[in-house]
Amino acid sequence: MSHSASEFVPLQVAVLTVSDTRNLSNDTSGHLLVDSVSKAGHQLQDRQLLPDDIYQIRACVSTWIADPGVQAILITGGTGFTGRDSTPEAITPLLDKTVDGFGELFRHLSWQEIGTSTLQSRALAGLANRTLIVCMPGSTGACRTAWEGILAEQLDSRTRPCNFVQHLARAPVCETRG
Repeated sequence: MSHSASEFVPLQVAVLTVSDTRNLSNDTSGHLLVDSVSKAGHQLQDRQLLPDDIYQIRACVSTWIADPGVQAILITGGTGFTGRDSTPEAITPLLDKTVDGFGELFRHLSWQEIGTSTLQSRALAGLANRTLIVCMPGSTGACRTAWEGILAEQLDSRTRPCNFVQHLARAPVCETRG
């Protein structure tokens, strides 16, 4: 992707890990996203780890959507086909617009790494109240694929011809909570 000489705009990002088995000390996917957000120059606003429960996920994300200090929400986990995987069901009703291309591109990139198993990924993204919400699988490799192959550029205001920054609400300056 080409970049213009425009100034970098740091975003206020929240990270949510959805897992019935992980905790903050062994959450490698959440750690990868937090580190990637920071290294890219964005600011972590909050970080949570919740069990795979539709209503807990929806409540947390709804709070962030309503918070003017959160511009992007990165969610890892709960996107598969097991009985407890419920992140898409929790998030989809909250979206004002879907970003269909995210799931398509993510599965394309994943196909190069895991073959046809990528069919079982229900990765998705969308906008709610001018907040970007991205749902990725729970594996660290999948989060790395999403960050390096899509998100690093799309969360960078200098990426041309377009990026998501222009579609996000402008956050007030506030202190990090996470």
